[in-house]
Amino acid sequence: MTEPMPLPPAMMKRAREFSGPPAPARPAATVVLLRPSGATFQAYVLRRMTTMAFGGVYAFPGGTVDPSDQPETLRDDWADRLGVPEEQARAVVGAAARELFEEAGVVLAGPTAEPDRTVADADDPTWESDRAAVLRRELTMAELLARRGLRLRDDLLLPWARWITPEFEPKRFDTWFFVALLPEAQSARDVSGEADRTAWIDPADVAELPMLPPTRHTLNQIAASRTIPEVVAASAHRDAATPVTPRIEVQPDGTATLSL
Repeated sequence: MTEPMPLPPAMMKRAREFSGPPAPARPAATVVLLRPSGATFQAYVLRRMTTMAFGGVYAFPGGTVDPSDQPETLRDDWADRLGVPEEQARAVVGAAARELFEEAGVVLAGPTAEPDRTVADADDPTWESDRAAVLRRELTMAELLARRGLRLRDDLLLPWARWITPEFEPKRFDTWFFVALLPEAQSARDVSGEADRTAWIDPADVAELPMLPPTRHTLNQIAASRTIPEVVAASAHRDAATPVTPRIEVQPDGTATLSL
């Protein structure tokens, strides 16, 4: 399929000038965090600082997979859902939860003895000091949860898609996209140090925001569901194992066509 899509000028320049060879794609994970908003819902986005890779565009919390991302999981089907061996699948899931904690302060975890509950308040100072320690890699997410008597609520992570960065980009990622629902009584906040703006947005109203193709395409897909239960139902049929490898053709008038 093809899809007309505006691209940042710097991205179009790289597409025009690329001559190869492509850089290797590093494993990564990103999370589309949703919260109720009236009869529908909103998604949480942050705008990366211009000094960063892919800076100046809106994105979801996320980042590269770290070797320490090896949590115990509730679900046992991650390898099949993500299309990689079990150990790598657990690392991807762990990275998604860790990045959401590092960049938005949201904890997808609950008491070990009460697997249906989630952490009620992750805004207090002790959580913030732990978040900073995880960010500095002085503490792994698994160690943090074990110390607090918690376990990862990976059942709250809904696999959605898998995208590989186009070959013309100097930094490339093999990224798994997840959807997650904001736990009750928690709040997302700008704690990443990597963003100059954060916002809760209507996924159907993002035409004016600068975004990379995977972000915009994912929001367009999610916007097809107008309620959170519909998003959850749709996630069960999503293919997060087969990579989407977009090809971008820049037209003479400056527009771009995205081919999937």
